[in-house]
Amino acid sequence: MDTEAQHTERDRSSGEEERSRSARVSGTDAASGASRTGLSGAREGRASGSPEGGASESPEDEVSERPEGGVSGAPSGGGSGAPDEEAGEPSAFLTWRRTGVIGLACVVFLLLFSHFVLQPFLVPSSSMEPTFQIGDRILVNKLAYRFGSEPRRGDVVVFDGTGSFVQEEPSGNPVTGLLHDAAAALGLAEPDGTDFVKRVIGTGGDRVVCCDKDGRITVNGVPVREQYVMLGDQPSSVPFDIVVPDGTLWVMGDHRSQSSDSRDHLGQPGGGVVPVEEVVGRADWIGWPFARWSTVPETDAFAAVPQWTGGGHAAGRGRGHG
Repeated sequence: MDTEAQHTERDRSSGEEERSRSARVSGTDAASGASRTGLSGAREGRASGSPEGGASESPEDEVSERPEGGVSGAPSGGGSGAPDEEAGEPSAFLTWRRTGVIGLACVVFLLLFSHFVLQPFLVPSSSMEPTFQIGDRILVNKLAYRFGSEPRRGDVVVFDGTGSFVQEEPSGNPVTGLLHDAAAALGLAEPDGTDFVKRVIGTGGDRVVCCDKDGRITVNGVPVREQYVMLGDQPSSVPFDIVVPDGTLWVMGDHRSQSSDSRDHLGQPGGGVVPVEEVVGRADWIGWPFARWSTVPETDAFAAVPQWTGGGHAAGRGRGHG
């Protein structure tokens, strides 16, 4: 009896303990389930943008949702930076485009300025020494004879020698020629083979003769003292006697022994003279190199020369000067 009663009490207490443990486990599982359900709801609420999230709004849930490496929503220092690069690309593109447009506008302005006002020319030979050296960039004033003025004796001019110094205009690739002309217009390349720089010795109506008994050139009967001629050169080793036709110029280089000029074209079509209309402009400055930056000095060599009132025309003999 006592033993049976004791077993019954133990069995009853064991059952109560098991029910208690079962209740506790069930309660724990229920709480965990509720927590997981709330967390899932919080995730869904944030994904849909709904404020409904209940317990999911707790700091613990927010922390658990943050990605590794920092607080959720804050910029990470170790990120790829893709948004910044994408934001910078349009700015860089606009900068390059703006630079290109400005550069193109500058080139167009320089070409127009060179064509109408002031054009640089590269001196390719020694024919004008000592006034110009090989490689000098001279600045040619295109307005000098634009408003009724004409070249005067002693002026240094650039002219197109087509038909006078060059009988046929050279042919070539038009694209290459265009690029060369643009570079020459900016003083970056040698001028065309038809462009020359010389000094005016006689103008329309002048009688130019070489030489008098002292070896000097005379213009309208007056000997010219040419201080600009290269030291050691004769005024001319070629005798000539010519009356310059109206509207034309008789031109010669300052380095007479190295200059191919009017003397060398006496027997050719045009007679060695250059039409005034073919003059590009007057060389007024040396622009480069900086060590030679200066104006082209004027000369008074022709100050005493009167206008020619005589007549007649005598063609001289010519030979090459290289």
